[in-house]
Amino acid sequence: MNHHNYSPLSCEKKWQKIWQESNAFEPCDHSKKMYVLEMFPYPSGQLHVGHVRNYALGDVIARFFQQKGYSVLHPMGWDACGLPAETAALKQKVDPKDWTYRNAENMRQQLQALGLSLQWSRELFSCDPSYYVHEQKMFLKFYEQGIAYRKQAEVNWDPVDHSVLANEQVIQGRGWRSGALVEKRLLDQWFFKITDFAEELLEGLQQLTQWPEHVKRMQEQWIGKSQGACIQFGVWDTPLTFTTFTTTPELLFGATFFALSIQHPLAVLWEKENPKIAEFLKKQNCKDTSTRTAETEEKEGVFSGYYGKHPFLGQNRIPIYITNYVQGHYGTGAIFGCPAHDARDFEFSRRYGLSVTSVIRPFEAQTVPFQSDGRMVDSEFLNGMTVSEAHHSMLRALSKQSFGHPQTVYRLKDWCVSRQRYWGVPIPVIHCPSCGIVPVPLKDLPVILPEDVMFEGKGNPLAAHPTWKHVLCPSCQAQAQRETDTFDTFVESSWYFARFCDAHNTQEPFSKESIETWMPVDHYIGGVEHAILHLLYARFFSRALKACGYWDIEEPFQRLFTQGMVCHKTYTAQDGSYLYPEEIEKQEDGSYCRSSDRSPVTVGRSEKMSKSKSNVVSVDHMIKTYGADTLRLFMLSDTPPEKDLEWSIEGIEGCWRCVHRFWNVFSETQNKISFHDHLKKPKNFSLIAKNLRRTTHRSICFIERAIKGYHLNKYITLLRELGNAIQDFQNDFQKDDDSSSWALKEAVLAFISMMAPVMPHLAQELYNHINPGVFIHSVKWPSYEEALLQDEVVTLAVQINGKSKGTIEVSIHEDEAEILKKVLKVPKFQAVLNGKEMHRVIIIPHKIVSIVV
Repeated sequence: MNHHNYSPLSCEKKWQKIWQESNAFEPCDHSKKMYVLEMFPYPSGQLHVGHVRNYALGDVIARFFQQKGYSVLHPMGWDACGLPAETAALKQKVDPKDWTYRNAENMRQQLQALGLSLQWSRELFSCDPSYYVHEQKMFLKFYEQGIAYRKQAEVNWDPVDHSVLANEQVIQGRGWRSGALVEKRLLDQWFFKITDFAEELLEGLQQLTQWPEHVKRMQEQWIGKSQGACIQFGVWDTPLTFTTFTTTPELLFGATFFALSIQHPLAVLWEKENPKIAEFLKKQNCKDTSTRTAETEEKEGVFSGYYGKHPFLGQNRIPIYITNYVQGHYGTGAIFGCPAHDARDFEFSRRYGLSVTSVIRPFEAQTVPFQSDGRMVDSEFLNGMTVSEAHHSMLRALSKQSFGHPQTVYRLKDWCVSRQRYWGVPIPVIHCPSCGIVPVPLKDLPVILPEDVMFEGKGNPLAAHPTWKHVLCPSCQAQAQRETDTFDTFVESSWYFARFCDAHNTQEPFSKESIETWMPVDHYIGGVEHAILHLLYARFFSRALKACGYWDIEEPFQRLFTQGMVCHKTYTAQDGSYLYPEEIEKQEDGSYCRSSDRSPVTVGRSEKMSKSKSNVVSVDHMIKTYGADTLRLFMLSDTPPEKDLEWSIEGIEGCWRCVHRFWNVFSETQNKISFHDHLKKPKNFSLIAKNLRRTTHRSICFIERAIKGYHLNKYITLLRELGNAIQDFQNDFQKDDDSSSWALKEAVLAFISMMAPVMPHLAQELYNHINPGVFIHSVKWPSYEEALLQDEVVTLAVQINGKSKGTIEVSIHEDEAEILKKVLKVPKFQAVLNGKEMHRVIIIPHKIVSIVV
């Protein structure tokens, strides 16, 4: 055997076919279970290398635990609903269903070409009625329990496309597709009452000890718990009142203006009588409404013409402004502005010439605006108190005089699950003029999408369908209409992990027995971009299912790992267009040129791979050129998996050489020993055999720790080091030494077994030469001997009369008398001890020899 007769492509195809035909990766028994799951992909049509990194990570974990004797659930499915299918239907004139399933088929073949240990028998599509019939039943249960409800909500409306846009689809105030100025409209929308679970979701984060801290912190900030006070104010010369929420009620005497959000009821009321307010609201409503923009853009506002009353200062008239920096969905949508002690208020006050009143004398000199401890000034009954004392005193005063009360609020909003789109799961309700909202009877589920729809790019195809929406009311048999909204696709991804446990159950989404067997997910792997919405919604959904009696689970994912992105340099032609890596060449002087016309190419910084910047790499091309094992190895080499990975052709070529070197390690071993000879373990080992065994057992121990800790780059490094040690040993191999043969066989068997999670095809091919017909993932993970983890030789410090005089190396098997003899033979120690009597000798094992003379 040599590397010239190893063909990765033919070898990998051979074993993939065998694994697939024999259902090699189905869970065997449930004595020790392990549920490994990567976030399921959208069937866009092509895998990108970011997918490869994600699934290679998960596959290493799954295969490792298979070899450790666990029954591993490692399924795959498709997050198959969403807008891209409708866009394809509009642009390419294809059926969304056909487009989705065709894309999934292509991606399935790519995943199989990677040699992943996936259980395709459990494959699911979230767009399949056999899947979403259970989701529709869940919704009806949520509705019955008050978790799902309908209300009017403001949306981004594209007046040309006649459709609702997500915030991300509003680009500089215009629709991403039509370019029309976006309007704000109130539409009836369906919501899940996630806010009822806000405190549970917050407290539950404390239990997630195997989640990354930064992910938990992001969720905590998104939930946004704030404790403070609601304070009621009157409007001068009117019967109107409004309420503000503040976390710093002690600053009330420093208020110099009020700020209302553009959605506040008073802003909407005064818009009708004040053209300036109407103009301001129109301008703001055309902007991107994401929270991030509202917090970072320039603070603007318009004076309402009205003044608010201060509850404690009688005749004070405080101007009321409509502003763009107060969030309508947070608190009450109104604040009192205290410019001296809030940076945003200070910025706004400077722009509009409003007064600044400091009510804290800080303990250390500060520049306005500042937030620091000190004593209250110019604050009536709070004067002289510390900030903390004033906070509690103000809360008591507000409650006593009925001006306000303590309040806890959350930044988290109820989850709007309505989408005015076709390619989604229909919401199973009927609107009757007489009966109102009527749930679709269970016997009539699933509500299935019509297939004879027209995609014209305007409005919701379901609402425009001539017959589908027209039905009889189940209650009174009068003419009624179906709900034409479909679910947000995050709904499907909020429970798919549970369906995998019992994927073919037609009566219920999952049996309690299957949930008891597999849930929660032990290892959940995906991109950090899903740290908030998907993971938060899934955690909410688990609690909602518990509230409805489906199960007793609150936290669906026991351990979470978020991998970094894959990055690549960008290449730009002279006309500014981006070029694909295969369109450029590197010249002798190190510069790059375009292959077609030799024109200069500008090399840009490394960025996340994306089609828009053409810095993507074809997965199919990489597999055909280098093999799946090489690609998997490169995805996990060098860079910690939680960090961004820099793609380089030099890196993957280095991994290709490594794969072939591993093949040669085995080939050379076969020239020296026979794996079919049953060698008896020797009682004694030669020095080189001992050293190889020590390296082997340390590798087993440290590789196991590395995989369990997701330090997969360390795993690869340790594997390579073991390969190097075996090669070095082969050079010194003594054929007539049985202990060398035994140690080499032990090392190579462990080496093959431990390479299997990352390079399964190569490991399977090598093991097939040893034990034909046995799948490598069923081969038990090697165990290590604790004794062989210890060093044979240790270095001891030598002290004489408390002063360090040097060190000495001794065997760990030598007793104190033998160690002392060695010390006394060392010339530099002899010189110090010469002619002196030793009063006491203290030897601390593995650490120190202390001699008192």
